[in-house]
Amino acid sequence: MEITSQRAGDFVDVTVIGRLDGYWADHLTKGLEDIMRQGADRIRLNLSGVTYISSMGIRVLVQFHKKLHSIHGIFLVSSPSDPVKRVLSMTGLQDVLMPATSSRAQAVARQESIRRLDRKNSTFEIFEYGAPGSTLKCRVIGAPDLIHGCRFSEANCRTVSFPDATVAVGLGAFGNSFSECSDRFGEFLAVAGAAAYLPTDGSNVPDFLLSHGAFVPELQVLYSVVCEGPLALLARFEAKQETGRVGLTELADLCLEVAGTNQAGIVIIAESAGLVGAALRRSPVGAGAESAPFGHPEIRKWLSFTTEPSHARALAVVAGVAARSPDGALAPLLRPSGGDLALVSHFHAAAFSYRPLQKGRAGSDRLSK
Repeated sequence: MEITSQRAGDFVDVTVIGRLDGYWADHLTKGLEDIMRQGADRIRLNLSGVTYISSMGIRVLVQFHKKLHSIHGIFLVSSPSDPVKRVLSMTGLQDVLMPATSSRAQAVARQESIRRLDRKNSTFEIFEYGAPGSTLKCRVIGAPDLIHGCRFSEANCRTVSFPDATVAVGLGAFGNSFSECSDRFGEFLAVAGAAAYLPTDGSNVPDFLLSHGAFVPELQVLYSVVCEGPLALLARFEAKQETGRVGLTELADLCLEVAGTNQAGIVIIAESAGLVGAALRRSPVGAGAESAPFGHPEIRKWLSFTTEPSHARALAVVAGVAARSPDGALAPLLRPSGGDLALVSHFHAAAFSYRPLQKGRAGSDRLSK
């Protein structure tokens, strides 16, 4: 089988030549998945060169029609060969995969962006998200400086709820009391009524809580930065083909630029090119060791580092704060972001199985799903 693709306006035209049977179905599946991962959400499949299509081939067409429909995209079959057209007609799929007019394509409209930006490694579309003038109100809970020496105690712990309109990162644990959680405190993030954290009890298995009905995720928190209120803007971005990735520092800097502020709460949902970072290996409670957790050689016992980028091609949810000139209670939480930019930040990330994201303003709905 031969598969080629090229961009044609809003569509990617994919030409397939050969047999679309059980043997080649996986080959086409991989090819279409790669095209979707490159950002395509409108695909036209030219099957004029397909000499035979089996039920496995039909399954691939239906699968990608459903995938793109779920993100308000389009998947069409154009110029089918006689064998393909006959099978589509007999299975009742001709009207679904081969609409008689372009009305379907025209019906899937995207909200126009309010601003477009071009950067060295990426392109951005900016959309209105919240009401005009929307801002996040950020506050710091606890004493982040106690991480030096790992000096947290029961007096520093409090119970905090994280409802839908909240973005938060910090150190905490799922449980009912400090004593129950004392050997499990670790990094957490909370976004859109969901909270996830990484225990330090040796299990190394992430856990999560989701809002449902009257239930709201609740953690025992040692410290946290909590941002409350509606997000103001949505920035949709794509890496340029020659670079293939966009760095977190570049994204954070762009967010500050478009928001017109020196500090901001940020949520990112994107396909990961690889996550790099560190996580606590032990609960930072009552250690009383001056050099913990950052001093050498104790750092090896306290922190786990990614020796190489991890979770490549996963769907990453990243939350935190970034600033150019931090002030007040935020300053102790923020660290240099690297690169040539005078940017400091504090982000936590959670990795999930990959799912395609809807383009434009409506794609933000994925945050709550």
